[in-house]
Amino acid sequence: MSAVLAAAVLTEFPRATVLEEARQRARDGKLPFAGSLSPTDAWALTRSGQAVLVDVRTAEERKFVGHVAESVHVPWATGTSLTRNPRFVRELEAKVAKPAVVLLLCRSGKRSAAAAEAATKAGFAQAFNVSEGFEGELNAQGQRGHDDGWRFHGLPWIQD
Repeated sequence: MSAVLAAAVLTEFPRATVLEEARQRARDGKLPFAGSLSPTDAWALTRSGQAVLVDVRTAEERKFVGHVAESVHVPWATGTSLTRNPRFVRELEAKVAKPAVVLLLCRSGKRSAAAAEAATKAGFAQAFNVSEGFEGELNAQGQRGHDDGWRFHGLPWIQD
């Protein structure tokens, strides 16, 4: 695909449709946040400037596993023991406007779901979880990144 065509696809990304479908699935599943999006939909929304991608993993995870360059970092938990960050909502409020479409990303989509719920309770009405996370779920061999996740889908990321 040419760069011009790729840019056109991203600008015409059907934001309303993707977000409304995610909202409907959230209502159907009685989720306590706006909904969940696939990594590819999350990247398209982020890249087109229609959403803010917030990485809720620890600083250590971002450094040693990698991260999305365009993401904002607000840790849900800190350190190797994953101690819950009591300032999560305040830090999110300082970095992202409440009306924004906020896409929360963690390792597998579990911590980011909890973060999306906390963000929603704090008044972020458009807080979405990025399902599959950055590394994806564990497979039968106990490994991540072989079946799903941001990196599995070949989406852009960097490593320090």
